[in-house]
Amino acid sequence: MLKELRPTILWKRPRHSKDDVRGIISNTYGGAQRVSVTAQKTLSATGLTNSSYQFQAASKRGFSEFLNDYYDDEGWWALALIRSWDVTHEQAYLNMAEHIFRDMQAGTDGTCGGGLWWSKEKSYKNAIANELYLSVAASLANRISSRKAEYTQIAKDQWAWFKKSGMINKNNLINDGLKINSDGSCVNNGMRTWSYNQGVVLGGLAELSKATGDSSYLNQAATIAKAAIVLLSDENGIIREVDKCEPNCGADGSQFKGIFVRNLHYLHKAAPQDAFRTAIQKNANSIWSKDRNSKNQLGIKWTGPPDLGDGPNASTHSSAMDVIVAALAIGV
Repeated sequence: MLKELRPTILWKRPRHSKDDVRGIISNTYGGAQRVSVTAQKTLSATGLTNSSYQFQAASKRGFSEFLNDYYDDEGWWALALIRSWDVTHEQAYLNMAEHIFRDMQAGTDGTCGGGLWWSKEKSYKNAIANELYLSVAASLANRISSRKAEYTQIAKDQWAWFKKSGMINKNNLINDGLKINSDGSCVNNGMRTWSYNQGVVLGGLAELSKATGDSSYLNQAATIAKAAIVLLSDENGIIREVDKCEPNCGADGSQFKGIFVRNLHYLHKAAPQDAFRTAIQKNANSIWSKDRNSKNQLGIKWTGPPDLGDGPNASTHSSAMDVIVAALAIGV
């Protein structure tokens, strides 16, 4: 939610809108630290993650300050706090994002030639954790001038490793992660090319291009974005998961498409292309006309109907809102 609020508020909104959202951000920031979230995640054969969370009082928590057993969870929090700083310029949010990133750094090693583990169990190196690591590092580089060189180099090294890791397939889509062979070598595991794995990297590369002044990062992002738009869309240009899992995409999967479009918008803002604008426009129009119920709640399948599965719910609605916000921001 915090990442959706940022472009909404920064998009030509009156001052009172920014003041209103400060309270939402502050409540979320404070409330999240008053509980401990113990995550339990299972990974399907296709790379689909299902998460469950047990909430405990702060006095009982084993981790603190947005940290848990999963580095991807930490990356999402770090990005949300960075976006919160963009709106409020409250230093506490940026400080906490740095604190989280330092914990993420501890999860990198030389297995598979580099990169970040998915969890502190260190059994899987996957795309999303490493894309988040890239994006957080590059985002910090653009916001903390005293450590710009350090964070920029981390992001550059991370992208150089990611490109060579094997996770990007011959179709320029990113599979879920790497298989670690018995001899220590690592190869693409062939799991699904989930939409969010094509998305987070776009925002990360847009930030890296800004940090370095090197437009080649935008070109590399555009290659992935165009492949995803073509290969993950139906005949009418509406984005769906590659295995057409809707409405049964697991507890986490209902968020994936919105994450892709959110980051496509970031890339379009940095390097506008008609293909990106058209994709955002088509999907926003389809959601609004076909995937919205009488209460203006939005479902998981962007061609509708909105009541598929157990939706609409907070997850499906927030994901679709990423598209609506992106469309508003580009003036569709």
